[in-house]
Parts: sequence; C-alpha cells; structure tokens
Amino acid sequence: HTHDKYLDEPQFWPIFEAAEAKNVPIYIHPNTAPRQMLQPFLERGLDGAIFGFGVETALHLLAIITAGVFDRFPNLKIVIGHNGEALPIQLSRLDYMHKATVASNRYERIKPLKKTITEYMQQNFYITNSGVAWEPAIRFTQETVGVDNTLYAMDYPYQCDVEEVITLDAMKMDPATKKKFFQTNAEKVFKL
Repeated sequence: HTHDKYLDEPQFWPIFEAAEAKNVPIYIHPNTAPRQMLQPFLERGLDGAIFGFGVETALHLLAIITAGVFDRFPNLKIVIGHNGEALPIQLSRLDYMHKATVASNRYERIKPLKKTITEYMQQNFYITNSGVAWEPAIRFTQETVGVDNTLYAMDYPYQCDVEEVITLDAMKMDPATKKKFFQTNAEKVFKL
C-alpha cells in the first residue's frame, strides 16, 4: 500500500498503463500493514516478515486482480516474491470463491473477470522464491504457475544465507528447468 491506499484504486491505473506500454514489469514488495489492519498483527508479534507482510501483499495482489486490472491491461506483468505470498497454494479456492462471490452479488467491487485468478497468476505474474528456500514449495509453484514464471531471488538483506544457495542448487530439477529458475527467467523478465 501507499499511504494506506492500494494499487487497485483507479487513481493508480496510469502506472499500470505506463508499465504495459513500456513492456516493463512492476515489482510489488511487502510493506507493513496499513494502520487500520496493523493492531492485531502487532499484538501477536506477527506484523513483519513472519506473516503480516505476506498477508498484506497477498491482499494487495488479489485486489489488483479482482479489480479487473489485467482485463484492462492484459500484457501487464507483476513480479512478486516470497513464493507468491502463499497465493499459489490457494489458487483452487480463490477461483472457486471468486466465482461464488460474483454470483452472490454481495460486494460492489467483486465483478466477473475474463479469466480465473489462476490464469492471471499464470499469465501476468512472475514469482520469485525470495525468503522461501524450500524445494517442495518452489516445485509446487512451478507446477501451478509455471516453470517460466518462477525464478530465484534471495531476500537480501533480510535473509542472506549461503546455505540457501547450496540447498537450492541441490534441488532435484532437470537442468533446463534449473537454468530457467536460476538464470533465464530473470533475464527474460528484467531484460538482462
């Protein structure tokens, strides 16, 4: 969020328009939850990277999707870290519940979309593993979102661990997929 406002609000859509026109991705990184959300996280010591950052960023990303940003800007690309802020594992439920919520007509902001949330995640997002050096989670993200959309990143300077590189280097992954994960996906999305 930016001063407690999220990018799904139309005042920010010129940013998406410009990024799509220039064919450059937008990287969305966690922030402390906005004031109106923060207190329950603070009381429990869950406000930062342990949980609050991921929840806040996942909310932000889902708000962008459900606002129809990718229907308006279909070639827009967003990069997110922390293994997709746990969204890949929720995709089946998100698709189902979005459809049910649209049908219920309970919320002004939830409207039909041209695609499913899963399809937007597969076509408009690049997901780094940053902060999640765990092979099963990385492989799951590759299987659900795609090997071409999953790439390596270290969560530097918050997590700077040589063992992470050693562990991930030893992943049971075919050489072509491993090269995409560690090198060519980043080269593609960031035009390196």
